[in-house]
Amino acid sequence: MPKPSELLIEPRWLIPVEPHGAVLEGHCVAVSAGKIIDVLPTETARQRYQPERHVVLADHVLIPGLVNLHTHAAMTLLRGIADDLPLMEWLRSHIWPAEAKHVSAAFVRDGTLLACAEMLRGGITCFNDMYFFPEAAAEAAQSLGMRAVLGLVIIEFPTTYAADAEDYIVKGLAARDRLRSDSLISFCMAPHAPYTVSDASFERIATLAAQLDLPVHVHLHETRGEIEESVRRYGMRPIERLDRLGLLGPGLIAVHATHLDAAEIRLLAKYDCSVAHCPTSNMKLASGIAPVAAELDEGIRIGLGTDGAASNNRLDLFQEMRHAALLAKAASGNAAALDAHTVLRMATLNGATALGLGKRIGSIRPGKAADLCAVRLDTLQTVPCFNPVSHLVYAAGREHVSHVWINGIPQVENGELRQCNTSRLLDIAHLWQNKLIA
Repeated sequence: MPKPSELLIEPRWLIPVEPHGAVLEGHCVAVSAGKIIDVLPTETARQRYQPERHVVLADHVLIPGLVNLHTHAAMTLLRGIADDLPLMEWLRSHIWPAEAKHVSAAFVRDGTLLACAEMLRGGITCFNDMYFFPEAAAEAAQSLGMRAVLGLVIIEFPTTYAADAEDYIVKGLAARDRLRSDSLISFCMAPHAPYTVSDASFERIATLAAQLDLPVHVHLHETRGEIEESVRRYGMRPIERLDRLGLLGPGLIAVHATHLDAAEIRLLAKYDCSVAHCPTSNMKLASGIAPVAAELDEGIRIGLGTDGAASNNRLDLFQEMRHAALLAKAASGNAAALDAHTVLRMATLNGATALGLGKRIGSIRPGKAADLCAVRLDTLQTVPCFNPVSHLVYAAGREHVSHVWINGIPQVENGELRQCNTSRLLDIAHLWQNKLIA
């Protein structure tokens, strides 16, 4: 007697990410109550399950939903506002002044809503955010059914959100308390960077992260200038400073980690830290090329992030996968560096694990949440297909994403967002553009 299930997905190829390197053909995924309940051969699935909905994807590859390990979602409203500038000039002369004038709960809600729509359409089911007004960001993510890890931002100087480091912490923890019951929303500590956070604040963050079991998400070794400033102010490089302050550990997510020497790579590996690699942003801001091949050789867990749309200017993990793979090969002089299976794992399971969500999402295994993404490989740009994993990294793009599920709920079907009024979003974007211009 067939068992009932809510959903049966039957793709041509299935890439579970676990076990590493597996590519399954003729397999299905069965889903009930938002979770994957089975991964099994198609013929067996048809006999074993009687689904409420059977989705046949004859020329598609099914993968876990992509995990954006670092972004500033609300900054989508600042896309293209100041391009072709180095990081500190970009921040100090353009981004920080614009934020001081315009950032509010409404700005964050609307910008994050726009970002969530873009990310969902590109197969991203979970994002790790670092920005102000986390409850406004949560409201936007909730409205589109998206999984979000919201950073409790800490910075020393005042903004429209908070007055000082302690005020940021108090407001962030209060937001966490109010949103703890939402299964799609979780949190991390998010000190902005070593050059904007004091020793006392870092020590408080380390204590809170340990007490609350929260990851710590921080920009680290992004530019040579950051490192030189740290040596002048503290007599040591930023990673050494964080080590002395007790920040290094399995919960640390080092964003960018572009300029590392061999000893620092070994130190991150020793403490089982994670790296959020943002290759497009690093290139655009001329921050440098991260030593990804060397980090992988030491066993460091690397996930992929888009950074914000103000410095990328796309929230597109297909682009990040391709750029990460190509840069690693060019920088190392090794064409075999960062193969397609490894870079897909970086965009899925590695990011989930860094966020403490690896047991819930990031691979297609029974018991995990049904956060899934289907990609068409029957288009003019993607045929013939000899290797679907290679195609995901080197040929396909976010425009080929056809279906996205989060907790088994369809959020994208046949390339269309299910819970999004596109015309309303365009109106919101135009409204903020006019405000920013004025």
